[in-house]
Amino acid sequence: MNTEETIRHILSTSKTIASFGLSSNPAKPSYGIAQYLQRQGYEIIPVNPGADEILGVKTYPDLASIPKPVDVVQVFRPSADVPPVVEAAIQIGAKAVWMQAGIYNEVAAQAARRAGLLVVMDHCMREEHIRLFGFQSDLFPR
Repeated sequence: MNTEETIRHILSTSKTIASFGLSSNPAKPSYGIAQYLQRQGYEIIPVNPGADEILGVKTYPDLASIPKPVDVVQVFRPSADVPPVVEAAIQIGAKAVWMQAGIYNEVAAQAARRAGLLVVMDHCMREEHIRLFGFQSDLFPR
């Protein structure tokens, strides 16, 4: 699940990331993580029913409303809220689910794996990108 091979594969082959629970507040970690990934060339699709636009991109109220294929569903929600997000990720044909640092739900992860999705739990996508591919921006000095 959280193997280096899985993490590297997701980060190197994915292009479109639906960020479920992405905050519109620049002071929140989810905003900075998504902003970094966007600047690395990933297409970030915000999923937040309380905002119209985040990071200059139209937001969607749920995964089913996104009008294009999604490679990864990145989850910024409490662990207990993950199962319906994973079910929606399966329904839209996502290839992977990435639960950010501090987010862990084994039941949801098993459902995703049974449906053929790759799963990462309790890891920061930005930090893993930096670790595997080197620091790519002056925006976030170490």
